[in-house]
Amino acid sequence: MTYRDRVDAGRRLAHALRHLRGEDVVVLGLPRGGVPVAAEVARELNAPLDVIVVRKVGVPWQPELAMGAVGEDGAAVVNTGVVRVTKVAQDELNAAQERARAEIQRRVHALRGNRPRVELAGRTAVVVDDGIATGSTARVACRVARSLGATRIVLAAPVGAPDAVRSLVDVADEVVCPLRPATFHAVGRFYDDFRPTGDHEVANLLGATTGIRPGRR
Repeated sequence: MTYRDRVDAGRRLAHALRHLRGEDVVVLGLPRGGVPVAAEVARELNAPLDVIVVRKVGVPWQPELAMGAVGEDGAAVVNTGVVRVTKVAQDELNAAQERARAEIQRRVHALRGNRPRVELAGRTAVVVDDGIATGSTARVACRVARSLGATRIVLAAPVGAPDAVRSLVDVADEVVCPLRPATFHAVGRFYDDFRPTGDHEVANLLGATTGIRPGRR
């Protein structure tokens, strides 16, 4: 099973989230690739769409391998297993986290511009990504949403590594992931079109509110 692209994945994921229609929901896409998926979920749920800006912290000599992630309000998680196996020193980890935090500030400005964050206090936050590999980024995103006052966290992704998906039940009240292949190497293998999503596309999706009820600000 594969998805044509992120829009197709979002529509199919939205079908699995229809039980949330009518609840006080905010859909939060993880930039960049999670936002096109989240936009389809927001349309189906008639819910406001926002981003939750977190960034993967990669191993210095293998950036695609996540040794943790950081969030825009200072939240952080470290994948101790990856750090141990790769023998990353504490000062290397700290430096990588600081670089990631600096990039978060740039991305917040690029994606939201002058728009305020959608209020999460007392609401259900549906955190959406285009896939779950290690789970580090999703874990931080759930923690950030909780720290911002969300009373319930639903983590949703079209595809994910089974072990990583199972590990996230301690930070999310509900995890929805329709495709959990036994053999999982990379999220992109389950998409026919997995081209990068740009900041401009994300900003446009956030600005397109037609058919979606406004969120409390």
